[in-house]
Amino acid sequence: MEVTLFFPLLLLICSHSTAQPQPESDNDLTPVGDNQTRQPANVSLTTSTCPQDIHAVLREMSGLLGEQRVELRHLQRENDAQVAKLRELEKLQRELGKLSQQVKEQAGELTAIKAGTNVTENQVEALRRDTEVKRVAFTAALASDRTTIGPFNTDTNLVFRQVITNIGNAYNPNTGSFTAPVKGAYHFELHIAAHGDPSYPSSAWLVRNRHVICMAYEHQPSHFGSSANGVTLLLEVGDVLFLRLQTNSRVFDNEHNHSTFSGHLLFTM
Repeated sequence: MEVTLFFPLLLLICSHSTAQPQPESDNDLTPVGDNQTRQPANVSLTTSTCPQDIHAVLREMSGLLGEQRVELRHLQRENDAQVAKLRELEKLQRELGKLSQQVKEQAGELTAIKAGTNVTENQVEALRRDTEVKRVAFTAALASDRTTIGPFNTDTNLVFRQVITNIGNAYNPNTGSFTAPVKGAYHFELHIAAHGDPSYPSSAWLVRNRHVICMAYEHQPSHFGSSANGVTLLLEVGDVLFLRLQTNSRVFDNEHNHSTFSGHLLFTM
């Protein structure tokens, strides 16, 4: 670019220098004859000087042109390096985009797996609770040593404190009552024993929520006697059952568990 601008300027300077008038002097004139005009002596000098200047400038400009070519090659190499880096960055950016998409997809899959795991855990827990609830059975004896209860002048609840089986913990040995944990069909049995007495029988009721369901009754004047009864009931959650000793009745038990209260869940509803 600089060579293109300087070269016409150089030609213009040279042409202007050639066109300048030179003062005449007697020393510069050469006589030739009467019919011939005098020629300036410095024409050849000017003509020879201008090409020398042009050659010097051209050499200088050639040197500048070489330097510019070297610089251009250097800039071209830097540009190529920058282009290579840019392409590498674009490649890394594309790979990063793919990795980001994969991370998002894996995060979605992980969320789905966690949700499925939570559902599975909840189902397992529900099945476990349901299985535990379905396992309901108990048997309790009145006493573990020789004991006679009654007679009383009023109905009295019996508390069977000697627990033999209590699967599901639906029976409370402190109150003598059974509480239904689920709605379903239950079967209950009661066994009442006592020594014979002419004045006092052995008699107990099975009560559900203060309503008498059935009775076990035995009365003999002597010897040892027992009675039993059983029933299947449809119970709601929270229904309470217990045994109640009848007024003026007696019940006996010892380590052989003559008097017992039992029940178990048949199936849920």
